Amino acid sequence: MTNPISRILPPTKLERDLALQCVLSAFATGSFLTGTAVFFTQIVGLSGAQVGLGMSIAGVVTLLLSLPLGRLSDRVGAKPLWAVAALVEALLYFAWPLAGGMITFVALLSLLAAISTAGNTGRNVYRIAVFPREVRVRALAYMRSARNVGYTLGALAGGIALAIGTRGAITAVPILTGCLLVLNAVMVSRLPSIDRPVPPVHEEEQNAGPAPAAWRNLGFVALSICNGVLNSNQVLLNVVVPLWLVERTDAPHTLLAWLFGTNTVMAVLLQVRASRGAETVTGALRAVRLSGWAFILSCLVIGVTHETVGWVSIVLIWLGHVTITGAELWQSAADWGFQSELSDHRRLGDYQGVWGLGYQAQPIIFPGLFTFLALQWGEPGWAVIAVIGVLAAVASHPAARAAQRFLERSGTSYAAAAPDASATPATS
Repeated sequence: MTNPISRILPPTKLERDLALQCVLSAFATGSFLTGTAVFFTQIVGLSGAQVGLGMSIAGVVTLLLSLPLGRLSDRVGAKPLWAVAALVEALLYFAWPLAGGMITFVALLSLLAAISTAGNTGRNVYRIAVFPREVRVRALAYMRSARNVGYTLGALAGGIALAIGTRGAITAVPILTGCLLVLNAVMVSRLPSIDRPVPPVHEEEQNAGPAPAAWRNLGFVALSICNGVLNSNQVLLNVVVPLWLVERTDAPHTLLAWLFGTNTVMAVLLQVRASRGAETVTGALRAVRLSGWAFILSCLVIGVTHETVGWVSIVLIWLGHVTITGAELWQSAADWGFQSELSDHRRLGDYQGVWGLGYQAQPIIFPGLFTFLALQWGEPGWAVIAVIGVLAAVASHPAARAAQRFLERSGTSYAAAAPDASATPATS
């Protein structure tokens, strides 16, 4: 009889190793993120406005460095960049207790954002290059589930420190994060090495010349923007719905804990299932459509809750949160399929840099926009948010096909080739 635990574990050793690494790194960062507001205000001595300004500056740094750090990954290799960045990131967390005042806060946060961007770029390139095409999306789904487990454990650890409430307990959180991230850096350094992700050269490609820069693939650039818009489901989950619940409905505030708990459980249990079929461009576009429908439904359901009362409000808000989580799961699956199939594997880092632009623009634009639309306009505002999601889902289809045609014209058939050159370490 099959062990029930084996049904939820990744089937290969490398997938399990990377899932464990995801749990560890998310545990580390999740413990710090849980108490950042308290740490920055009570320990560093900043106001809420200063914290927000510093985070905005760090966001701009990340946006500006996305492309050059992507190209750096192509030059030095994905795993070396990831491993070095992981270690430096760990060391930077040890410096947080020494921070005092706005200048050191902004400097340290911006440096951490730059190093984290470099590490994420190397990590994403590594994860695409190391797995065979046919298991790549599934492996990424397992890793996403594992990260949710890690964030939950981190939130519990951070919550314990906040419950204790002493200066020593709160200051210990970044130290704990740094120690865990040192272990994470060791795990990354012990992962199998990969060759530079260069596709097999076919006879018709021998005279194709060097791969063009990712920004010239306008379909891929447009698709990255659409993906960033669809990823605004995170803004709904973490910002807009909580504010809407508190300010525009009669639902009890304790419902927020159940909403976040539901999201975490669904992400852990259903992410792999939601990713099935997204291994191709056609399958990824199907996931986009499902994400778009879920996005629309959530806006329509939650938008009416300012007029409902009692259990009706509670049930509708919970249902809206479930559908937003569905939008999140399908959008993630589509994201991985697009990255795998529509990146030129001769310039994976460069393509990762472009793909990250959509993600990095999202937290700059949508928190303020969606909050204004929902809280100031009410139901019409939720309708506008739904239309924004629809437009992104619709535009993804011609953008994806344009990106596909660009790859064909530029002399790479890697997205259509199987298996890829890195299949061997993935099955170790």
